[in-house]
Amino acid sequence: MVKRNKKEHNKLKKLVTFNKKKLKNAIIKVLHEEPGKIVNYKQISSLLGIRDSDERRLVNIVLEEMKDDEYLEQVSRGRYRMKLKTGAICGIVDIQPQGFAYILSDEVDRPVLVSSRNLFHAMDGDKVMVHLYARRKKHDLEGEVTEILERAKTQFVGTVDMSANFAFLIPSGKAGFDIFISKENIHGATDGQKAIAEIIEWPANSRNPMGRIIEVLGNPGENNAEMHAILAEFELPWKFPENVERAAEKIPDEISQEEIKKRRDFRKVTTFTIDPADAKDFDDALSLQKLKNNNWEVGIHIADVTHYVTPNSLIEEEAQSRATSVYLVDRVVPMLPEHLSNGICSLRPNEDKLCFSAVFEMTDDARIVNQWFGKTVINSNRRFAYEEAQEIIETGKGELSEEILKLNNLAIKLREERFKDGSIDFDRVEIKFNIDEEGKPLSVYFKEAQEANQLIEEFMLLANKYVAKWVGKTEGQKKPKTFVYRIHDRPDADKLDSFNAFINRFGYGIQLHSAKAISNSMNQLLQKVKGAKEQNVVETLAIRTMAKAEYSTRNIGHYGLAFDFYTHFTSPIRRYPDMIVHRLLAKYLEGGRSVQEKKYEDLCRHSSDMESRAANAERASIKYKQVEFMQDHLGESYPGVISGITDWGIYVELENKIEGMIPIRELDDDFYIFDEKNYALVGRHKNKKYQLGDDINIVIWRTNLEKKQLDFKLAKNKKRH
Repeated sequence: MVKRNKKEHNKLKKLVTFNKKKLKNAIIKVLHEEPGKIVNYKQISSLLGIRDSDERRLVNIVLEEMKDDEYLEQVSRGRYRMKLKTGAICGIVDIQPQGFAYILSDEVDRPVLVSSRNLFHAMDGDKVMVHLYARRKKHDLEGEVTEILERAKTQFVGTVDMSANFAFLIPSGKAGFDIFISKENIHGATDGQKAIAEIIEWPANSRNPMGRIIEVLGNPGENNAEMHAILAEFELPWKFPENVERAAEKIPDEISQEEIKKRRDFRKVTTFTIDPADAKDFDDALSLQKLKNNNWEVGIHIADVTHYVTPNSLIEEEAQSRATSVYLVDRVVPMLPEHLSNGICSLRPNEDKLCFSAVFEMTDDARIVNQWFGKTVINSNRRFAYEEAQEIIETGKGELSEEILKLNNLAIKLREERFKDGSIDFDRVEIKFNIDEEGKPLSVYFKEAQEANQLIEEFMLLANKYVAKWVGKTEGQKKPKTFVYRIHDRPDADKLDSFNAFINRFGYGIQLHSAKAISNSMNQLLQKVKGAKEQNVVETLAIRTMAKAEYSTRNIGHYGLAFDFYTHFTSPIRRYPDMIVHRLLAKYLEGGRSVQEKKYEDLCRHSSDMESRAANAERASIKYKQVEFMQDHLGESYPGVISGITDWGIYVELENKIEGMIPIRELDDDFYIFDEKNYALVGRHKNKKYQLGDDINIVIWRTNLEKKQLDFKLAKNKKRH
């Protein structure tokens, strides 16, 4: 068990205190003490005791972001002051199940409580202005919404509740209200159907907004209706406008000889793709050939989407709006129309295809001695599924076995070097469902990354890293050209501290005295917990200690990968930032001037937001299928592990990775108090304790597909299923 002394704890604080969020709060605190003070990044660094050059660079980036978010105003180049506030802050609404809300704002050090009657019709996710009340208690912040600055959404998916002459749409999720629909605005919806409504008016004194049905999705329980409802809930499209489909169909798939002459020709070099068995959009391929000097030339060939999708076109505008493909349990909702994603751009075998490539000359020990980026033409010899490539790796036999084994050998060395440099190994087990033709889940299985997956991953990481490095690394004080980076902030010191305290219960610990020590010991921990009952709990909490990766033109590096430069270059069929990266790289390779930063920073923020929505939709579809699958198992008992503790219940994960909750009101043998610091519920009278990571036996009690909710009760015996 690893124990920390005070000195080591202070080292941790110094090491990771100033990630972006903490730094923003520290700057606000400093400037609040002297309203009107004009500062530059050097003065802020000095006031906060920051001497490290990387942290001082981070100060500069955070000041720029605070200017963009209108917390600061720029007095002159590089000099800022606080925008004067008069007892008001700007923040995001987080509606609670009880009806009140917390307003989350970087302008104050804690959430602001707003009662339901003082929300001014603000909805979850809205950006609002809040007037702060004088503090009644030392630690409380309360206020009222005075202005809605930006609605998070105006369209809602839900269930139609019909009356004789009107209806209500009861939204899914935590809207906190029903939408009144007059008779003329029902548009053919019938009682109980899933539909999308938009708000058209919200009278000041009315409890409910007024709206109209804009799309009927179908009947509850129908797979298509439910999946479309999930997409609509996160404001994600499920089909392309007809004019976009028509524009895609007009794009010819023939490649002219004139175009081929402009490119480096790899058609005679052994090339192949490795993808999931059910994949249709192949956006990356690998080539390998031995050079006369006995080094290896590895080509990482990426579909040249931007050759076909041009700026300001209908397809471009649609791709920019979507920003990402969405992967639900039973389907892919692509970013690009199928004619492009599965056809023209897809690197299908035995077809000439246009690519943008990163080509590396490597020694036998995977040391890079040369690199080249540019436009190419390829012809893939073979399409492999991951399972086929894995069998070749394990047996050493099969088509193109020499090439696959060599690339795997190089990938292993790249991976070892990456971990040695401090990269963290967050390989999670994915939960998957076998689904019938109607979309009903028949069984659950798990998907874990094997060597074939890691082979592809390593070369994609390599291309992404070196493309970003080529653009972003400059000599001396020269400012790098504007580019799109994939960034990952440092972890929060307090979260790491709490995480370490929790894993100590299981005999684990992480070293905290340096960035490298944290990543190395985190990797050791993730290896140690594999196969243990607490594996998923520990892995989940470890990930929660980390910041979320996002897109930005302001490079702070990628902490999780331990890369100073990283971008997304390798998946332009399914990610819009990769399309931007292709365009910028092509421009800069030709000696082009730097582009305007603000435009691309706005695109980065939009892409990060859409990526988050897509991930939430994917999780919602998995949760729906979990609940649907467990409907056939009501009354059965299972062993599980406590995976979450809240003041409203105990979350339990079963051996099949399905999670449900025991409501706190069902724990009727005592009055339980939530001990947030120790991740526990503790009985006031009998002192019985339920703690994160504990074994527990449950009974499947009830399911609610509408809320994607699975409820458990404590089992009275240990019968297993």
